[in-house]
Amino acid sequence: WRSLALVIMSYVVGIIIELGFAIGNKEEVTEGMFVTCILYPMTLPPTIPFWMAGVGLAVGIILGKEVFGGTGRNIFNPAIVGRVFLAVTFPVHMASMWVAPFGGFPGGLVHWIKCGDAVSAASPLIDFKNGAPSCIIDMFTGATSGSLGETSAIIIIIFGTFLALTGVANWRLPLSTIVSAMALAAIMHGFNPETFASPLYHLVGGGLLFGAFYMVTDPVTCPFTNAGKWVYGFMIGAITIVIRNLSGFPEGMMFAILLMNMFAAVIDDAVLAVKFRKAGDS
Repeated sequence: WRSLALVIMSYVVGIIIELGFAIGNKEEVTEGMFVTCILYPMTLPPTIPFWMAGVGLAVGIILGKEVFGGTGRNIFNPAIVGRVFLAVTFPVHMASMWVAPFGGFPGGLVHWIKCGDAVSAASPLIDFKNGAPSCIIDMFTGATSGSLGETSAIIIIIFGTFLALTGVANWRLPLSTIVSAMALAAIMHGFNPETFASPLYHLVGGGLLFGAFYMVTDPVTCPFTNAGKWVYGFMIGAITIVIRNLSGFPEGMMFAILLMNMFAAVIDDAVLAVKFRKAGDS
């Protein structure tokens, strides 16, 4: 129930901020706001303080979108901007406020929040860095700790595939991201399996799948050329694994997406330059 309250709070804060800018700029509120307000809380730990989540969303919308002129003009994904702001400003809350999953029927539907010392449960990526990897089956089904939207790999895959098949999300983006991440993870795992997790562990643990299907596919901040989408996805997947394996951060998806947001237009320019040069040569 607290997770639902977090989503509701996100919509309240987001609508207030969006309405304020819309009225001030004499513009209409766009549907992109509703997408941001549901994706943003999915990237947060379930026990994050409400005020902290609200501040992060405000920063994401204002600095990630409104300063660029609003929806359609922003180069950064506002939900990711808010998430990264919280990760670097409140690292303790964002890296340790996890909740162990409830067991039995009806699970967490009769609880507001896990009580006592249960909030000390670690996420799968943190567990691996601590030398105690989580069960892959648990990560696949969702019986593990993590942010609201990243724990159940099977649910992410089912609905993410639906978005791709219906054309809501461009299939090239999640496919290239996942393939790139798995390839680099396999290479690094092959060299040092004790230090670097297996490709499957990386796939179902953390925010890789959620980011690939629901964040990388943001049509405003990704390249518009098909070739550019492949490059964009490949780079995000590779950077994610590099950050996870070689940095102090257990998760790297949010940083990879934000970094490549800056280069989306550059990638398109390069693709178009090559395309027109070939057309001119022919």
